[in-house]
Amino acid sequence: MTAPAPPRPRKEPKRIEQLGRVRTDDYAWMKDDAWQQVLHDPAKVKAEVREHLVAENAYVAAVLRPTEALQAKMFEEMKGRIKEDDASVPDPDGAFEYFSRYELGAQHPRHLRRPRGAGGDEALLLDEEARGAGQPYYAVGAAGHSPDHKLYAWAEDTQGSEYYRIFLRDLTTGEIASDVIDNAYGAFCFSPDSQWLFWVWRDENARPSKVFRRPARGGEDALIYEEPDEGMFLGVDVTDDRSHILISARNQETSEVWLIPASDPAAAPVVAQPRRPGVRYSLGRWDGRWTVRTNDDGAVDFKLMASDAPVPGKATWRDFIPHQSGRLIAQVGGYRGHLVRLERENAIDRIVVRDLAGEEHAIAFDEPAYALSLAGGYEYDTTVARFVYQSPTTPRQWFDYDMATRARLLRKTQEIPSGHDPARYETRRLYATAPDGADVPITVLMLKGTPLDGSRPLLLYGYGAYGIPQEASFSIRNFSLVDRGWIWAIAHVRGGSDKGWGWFLDGRGFKKTNTFTDFIACAEHMIAAGYGKAGRIAAYGGSAGGMLMGAIANMRPDLWGAIIAAVPFVDVLNTMSDTTLPLTPPEWPEWGNPLKDAAAYDYIASYSPYDNVAAKPYPPILATGGLSDPRVTWWEPEKWIARLREHSTSEAPMLLKINMEAGHGGASGRFDFLKEIALDYAFAVWAIEGEGAL
Repeated sequence: MTAPAPPRPRKEPKRIEQLGRVRTDDYAWMKDDAWQQVLHDPAKVKAEVREHLVAENAYVAAVLRPTEALQAKMFEEMKGRIKEDDASVPDPDGAFEYFSRYELGAQHPRHLRRPRGAGGDEALLLDEEARGAGQPYYAVGAAGHSPDHKLYAWAEDTQGSEYYRIFLRDLTTGEIASDVIDNAYGAFCFSPDSQWLFWVWRDENARPSKVFRRPARGGEDALIYEEPDEGMFLGVDVTDDRSHILISARNQETSEVWLIPASDPAAAPVVAQPRRPGVRYSLGRWDGRWTVRTNDDGAVDFKLMASDAPVPGKATWRDFIPHQSGRLIAQVGGYRGHLVRLERENAIDRIVVRDLAGEEHAIAFDEPAYALSLAGGYEYDTTVARFVYQSPTTPRQWFDYDMATRARLLRKTQEIPSGHDPARYETRRLYATAPDGADVPITVLMLKGTPLDGSRPLLLYGYGAYGIPQEASFSIRNFSLVDRGWIWAIAHVRGGSDKGWGWFLDGRGFKKTNTFTDFIACAEHMIAAGYGKAGRIAAYGGSAGGMLMGAIANMRPDLWGAIIAAVPFVDVLNTMSDTTLPLTPPEWPEWGNPLKDAAAYDYIASYSPYDNVAAKPYPPILATGGLSDPRVTWWEPEKWIARLREHSTSEAPMLLKINMEAGHGGASGRFDFLKEIALDYAFAVWAIEGEGAL
C-alpha cells in the first residue's frame, strides 16, 4: 500500500531584521493577521490556512488509520475508568451545601444545592450539559453563588478562546438576567454583602486589563481599576474571612494587591504595597490580621509575614513563618482558629496546620511519591479543612480534617468502575544527575514485576515552566499504556517548582536550557537503570512542555522513538517579538525581551525549537493544537511541522492535528477530551512498537 503523501505548504521567505540580527521565516504567512477575529469566530480564519490545516488533519487520519481500532479501545478503557454518574463532595455554606454531578452519558456536569445536612430537595443552579448541547465547544471557567444564596453566576466559553460571557441567575425566580457580561476573563467574585459583582475585562488582544463592578441585580458597570502595564495579569477575589475584596496584578516575578473593604464595596481600591520589580506578594486574612506570602528580602521559597495595619504596606510587615531554603510555601488558607499552608520540598507535598497558640502539626503520607491539595471551602468559622490525596497508584481521596481534634474523615474515594487494584502497580522515585550536578527527581509508574532490562517501552513526560509543579497524581489515562507493559515517568525538571521556587528560577530566563538538559539527563538515567532504551522512549509534553519537546528533538533526536507535542510553544523568538499576542508582554520576565535585549535575543535564538530545526534524523512527531487557542496560536505547530518535514533526514512522519473547534485545552467534553488522549497514546504505541502491537 502506498504511503499517503504529506502536505507541502508553500514557502514565502520573510526577512526579519531585529537588533542588528537577521533571520528568514519561510512560513510566516501561516499567521493570520486577523487572529483576534478568529478567536471569536474560527470560521474567519483565512482560506489558505484553513485549507492547509484541513489537509494536515486528513494526513494524520491517513497515516494513523492503522491505529483507529487501538484508539477506540483505549478510549473505551479510559471511559470505563470514569464513574459516569459521579458527584463531588458537597461544600457546606450556611443553610445549604453545594455540589456538582454528572448524569449518565453527560459530557458536562450539573451544579446543584440542597439543604445542609438533613438531605432535602435538590435545586438546579446550572445545567452545563443543557447549555452546551449543540455547541462544538463548551466550558465553564468559574461558577458560584452569592453569599446570601439568592444569585448564581457562571462564566462560559463557547469557542475555546477564553473570552467568557458571565451570566447571572436569580435563584428565587430561576430567571437568567438579560444583561450578560461579554469579553470577560474567566474569574469573578461577589461582594460579601451580595450587592455587587466584580469582574475582569479582556481587551482586543485577549489581555485581562480592567476590573469592573456592577450591581449584582442589574445596572451599569463601573470601571474601578485599569492596569497600565500590558505585561500584568489581573484577578479579583475575596479574603477567607470575607472582610475585603482583593484586586491582584501580577506577572511571573512581580505582583501588587489593591484592597476594597467589604463594609464599603463601592469604595475606590487602595494599594496595599506598591509593586517593586522582582517582589511577589499575596494577601490573606487570619485572626483579624493580614498574612503576607512573599519572596521579599531574598526569601526565594517564600515566607509568611503578618500585619495588623488596615492597609498592609511593607513597613507594617513583621516576621511570622520564616523562609527556609528548599521548602516552598505554595499555598495558605485561613480559618477562624487555624491557618493551613501547603508546602513542597524535594517534590513531596505536606500540609501544615497552625492554631492560635502557635502550635503546628503536619499532614503527610508514606508513599514514595504522591500529591496533596487543599480543596478550599466557603466557610471561615469552622474547624474542618478539606484536602485531596492521590498518588500514581492511589485514586483521589477527599478527606475532611478536623484541625482541632486531628481526626480524618474520608468523604470520597475516586471510583474506577472498570476496576483498579493498586497492588498491581508500583511507584518509584528516582534521581538523575544533571550536567551541572543537580539532582532531578523522576516519578515512575509501572506494573509490579516489570523487567528493568531496557525491553519495555517508556513514556517520559515533562513540562518545566512558570513554576508549575508536575504532581505525582493519579490519572485514569496512563493505565492504558502501563497495563500494556509500558513504563510511565514524569521528569520533574527545572522551570517547575517541584523542588522549590529556586528550582523554577534555575529553569527560566538565561537558565532556560537547564529544563532541556534535565529532561535529557532523566532519559539517560532511566536508560542506564534499565527502564528504557534509546529509540524506544516516547517524549510527551504540552504548551511550554511542547517547547521542551521541540528543544530535545533538536538536541538529541537519537534518544526518542516518538515525540508528542501538545499545543507546543515552539516559535519562541517570533512570538516573544510580537507585542500584539496575548501572552508576549506578560512573559518577557519568563523568557526575556528579544525586542530590546540583544543577549535575550541571542539566548532565545539558541534554543527556540522552530529556529533550530536542522538536517537531522528526527523521530516520528505528533503536534496538536487548537484554532481558537489564545495562548499558543495554531500557526506555531503548523510552522514547526512544515519546517521539520522540510529538513528531517529520516523517513519518520511529521504529523499535525489541529482541533478546528477548540482552544488551548483541547476538546471540552470529558469524553471528547479522552479521544484526543487516546490518539496521542495510540501514536506512541504505533511509533515505538510498530503495527504489530496494535
